Amino acid sequence: MTAKTLASAWHGAYLLDGGAVVREVRSSLEVEALAEDGQKRAAGETTPAEQRLLDSRGEERWRTRDRRLAGDGVVLDPSAPDAPDVGADPAVHRTAMLRRAELALAAAWDPSVHVEEAVRALRDIDRASNLIGERVSSWAALDLPELEGQAPLAAAKALLERPPAASFSPEDPSVIAARRRLAELFLALGDARSAVDEALRASVPVRAPNLNRLLGPELAARMIAQAGGLDRLAHLPASTVQVLGAERAFFEHLRGRAPPPRHGLLFLHPAVQSAPRAQRGKLARSLAAKVAIASRLDRAGAAVNPALAEAFEARRTAIRAAGAGGRRGRTGRALRPPLDRAPDDR
Repeated sequence: MTAKTLASAWHGAYLLDGGAVVREVRSSLEVEALAEDGQKRAAGETTPAEQRLLDSRGEERWRTRDRRLAGDGVVLDPSAPDAPDVGADPAVHRTAMLRRAELALAAAWDPSVHVEEAVRALRDIDRASNLIGERVSSWAALDLPELEGQAPLAAAKALLERPPAASFSPEDPSVIAARRRLAELFLALGDARSAVDEALRASVPVRAPNLNRLLGPELAARMIAQAGGLDRLAHLPASTVQVLGAERAFFEHLRGRAPPPRHGLLFLHPAVQSAPRAQRGKLARSLAAKVAIASRLDRAGAAVNPALAEAFEARRTAIRAAGAGGRRGRTGRALRPPLDRAPDDR
């Protein structure tokens, strides 16, 4: 005797016996309920209608072609029939699926994308400012030799504050105006960079308070941008966090051309940057572990946990104390490990 079949569709759960429906539990046709059912199916969970039908199984053995429903007393059978067509309105299903898509997009939205874009904007502004600043300095030095070797900011201000030099001919008013516009553009880029930097310093403590407490706003923002957002950073293991920003060095290591990197962006943290070379790997590894925890707390919306920074400071003190009695050479300086062997703290 063929076992009864448990089949499911968006409009309900059905128990079939020889092709005939012997028991059914219909789903609610409200849009929100159907959208929630769709999310449960996508997550591999059972819907309320399916669970009610499963609870009524008793001691019978059923079969199903749906892996979500297979389990104790329900055998997975790919040849089992699908759910019957009960004439449900497809327009209702379409509306529910559109609502499900809206909920999925809302759940996937990471507000830290604005922090990521701000960090990239700073990088672009710096690149453009360096190029334009060099041109402003070079152009200004043609008429103002005392500006030779001066910072581009001084050259730009001089071009705006002083009258045009006598070396310009009367036929060159447009060139004079163009040079002034270039100086104005350089100063405007500086103002834009200050505005973006101030926005980051105000936004990061709100978006990521634990990362801000541990790294400071600038480094926290760069870590978020390098990872591709706070949500992705919260999913990365500490070992990956440690070398974020050192991707090129990591791939060089995979090719056998360099030792493994000990740190990436975390080198910019004052505690790592100011430490002796032999201690930086251990400090970066300890800091990366705290960053991984802090990012998960921030993603969950938790308040600032001062224990993370305190634990890192305690670990830093222990590393410094252990390194103070390290092996030294004849000159008294700490010996470095050979480049062809990866030290333990990398």
